[in-house]
Amino acid sequence: GKPVGEIVTDTPAGAIRGQNMGDVAVYRGIPYALPPEGARRWTPPRAVPDWEGERDALAFGPACPQPASLPGNIYATELGAVDEDCLSLNVWAPENAENAPVFVWIHGGSLTTGAGSLDMYDGARMAREQGLVVVTINYRLGVLGYLAHPGLSAESEQGISGNYGLMDQILALEWVKRNISAFGGDADNVTVAGESAGALSVVMLMTSPKAKGLFDKAIAESAYMVTMASLKEQRNGLPSAEATGEALARKMGAEDVDALRAMSADKLVNLSRKAGYFPFPVIDGVYETGQMVEVFDKGEQAPVPVLAGFNEGEIRSLRFLLPPIPKNTEAYEAAIRNGYGELSDRYLEIYPSDNLEASMLAATRDAMYGWTAERLAASQTVYGHPSFFYLFDHSYPAADRLGLRAFHASEIPYVFGTMKKAVSPWPEIPDTEEERALSEDMMQYWASFARDGQPVADGAPEWPAYGNTGTGMVFAEQPKTWDLLARERFDLHEEVVCRRRAAGNVPWNWNVGILSPPLPPKEAACE
Repeated sequence: GKPVGEIVTDTPAGAIRGQNMGDVAVYRGIPYALPPEGARRWTPPRAVPDWEGERDALAFGPACPQPASLPGNIYATELGAVDEDCLSLNVWAPENAENAPVFVWIHGGSLTTGAGSLDMYDGARMAREQGLVVVTINYRLGVLGYLAHPGLSAESEQGISGNYGLMDQILALEWVKRNISAFGGDADNVTVAGESAGALSVVMLMTSPKAKGLFDKAIAESAYMVTMASLKEQRNGLPSAEATGEALARKMGAEDVDALRAMSADKLVNLSRKAGYFPFPVIDGVYETGQMVEVFDKGEQAPVPVLAGFNEGEIRSLRFLLPPIPKNTEAYEAAIRNGYGELSDRYLEIYPSDNLEASMLAATRDAMYGWTAERLAASQTVYGHPSFFYLFDHSYPAADRLGLRAFHASEIPYVFGTMKKAVSPWPEIPDTEEERALSEDMMQYWASFARDGQPVADGAPEWPAYGNTGTGMVFAEQPKTWDLLARERFDLHEEVVCRRRAAGNVPWNWNVGILSPPLPPKEAACE
């Protein structure tokens, strides 16, 4: 490689000084929005005005305000600086790129934690080896990113509040559309990709009228289509988002919006966490016009190819999603019969009582992540957009020792080729031929999908489109095609979701398995 130096790139936004690493240039901490602080806290993001002269993009920008990681959590991260002035993005561009496919990564972290600067999302190998221009973004998190409140809606030109993190993501995509060709990227070949809350964000971008035309393909790793609250009405068994926000503000001792804006970001983060606040997107009629599932049912989502999947061990590392295990099989079966009525025989066949923990881990995984991934693949197929479905079922000794086979997010270092950057407390990935080969295949499949909508990897099996046969790929020791024998489990969860939606007074996620309230009555449309 060439000596490392600096490189200045002229973009429509202004000249940007990045770091030239020989075959890849990296630009860190490019601001795409004005700092959302002071009077701009809880308002739509505003683009940074174009600048004169050169702007340094040599260091990552601060992460958005978020709670500190708890010790012992495998997802704990070293974030460096945290500040409300956090709306920046990072670009990795291959040397001499010309019309290269663009891969925009939206990080996960429950819409509460994370940043685009984490080592695991380092785009250098994707750029160098796969020829992609990689972009990672920050967006507002937690109470600063998703609070809805009647006082905020009253000041808004559109009469809405909440979804600020989503607005940030949309503005970042607009920045990419306008500027990425200066880095050698093709503004008309943009893939949005994300994992967990980042994949939830990808689905929200697919269903948002405001994101139309900003991307051409979508990758959703472990997405979950949550039941969203409506801004002003109680619906689907959830209080309105404004009512939830108002109750939270009172718990935090804030009488009105002025009092909320007077609090430090740090205080808001800590008080909202103590109050048990969970950030979720909201149906505001502008950025999200209905439940995600409904938008897909009407065929109003983005008409783009999709690659979606989930991990065999999602819930092994997310035990807080699992209710306490019943004391015996009778208690388990009674709870299931109470919740699932005439569907309980089907349920108990798929999630039997002979191993309660395994059945509960699987049921929670399938109802959240499995059902969502299959639904995305099936919905796009119906509308003639090629879609590809996968199950990540790979493990290695350090993960096995912790009982974390194929845990939530464990595919990410394979996709980015950043296994060496996945450091403690993340279970260490051995540097072996097998692990490198699996990563190489996954990087190629993902990059090839970003290139032309077809996931192809040298010397690896052909990945069939989901089509009508419901085939996909399973990544275990190596990739192999997978006939979706698990179809009946997705059909079961789909019927449950369908009935709950029809009833209109009960949410369809979190209340899975032994937590399920009695199922609403049969519905012809759900058979």
